[in-house]
Amino acid sequence: MAGTIEQKLAAQGITLHEPAAPVANYVGFVRTGNLLYVSGQVCFDAEGKLIAKGKLGAGVTVEQGNAAARGCAINLLAQIKAALGDLDKVVRVVRLGGFVNSAPDFLDGPKVLNGASDLMVAAFGDKGRHARTTVGVASLPADAAVEVEGIFEVS
Repeated sequence: MAGTIEQKLAAQGITLHEPAAPVANYVGFVRTGNLLYVSGQVCFDAEGKLIAKGKLGAGVTVEQGNAAARGCAINLLAQIKAALGDLDKVVRVVRLGGFVNSAPDFLDGPKVLNGASDLMVAAFGDKGRHARTTVGVASLPADAAVEVEGIFEVS
């Protein structure tokens, strides 16, 4: 039976899929002590298709970027479940780092990353409130619009 957090996600229409395998010489997550570091997750959906492709401010809207960041957060949760077996073992979302594939004059990266932040709060409540960095970048793997990484305190 799914834990409390997965039930909360299911009520929002979110089911976790098998996380994507790393595409280079790294692992999807590393646990050290009570911290779980999850590698950057691009905005692939459950079928492996990009939710948004290209640059924010040059063809990709803030709304599309927000949805892509939400997809990245779902992928982070899938990695956490693979690492821990149960999302209820998350004590706190410590930090999210977001990378936005941006046109040089795009300034709304924080609005894009709210898609990931909002999902963490929806899933974990106050334990989902976190520190965050948003960085505009020139490109991302597969021309993904967004990539998000995370640090989580776990039991």
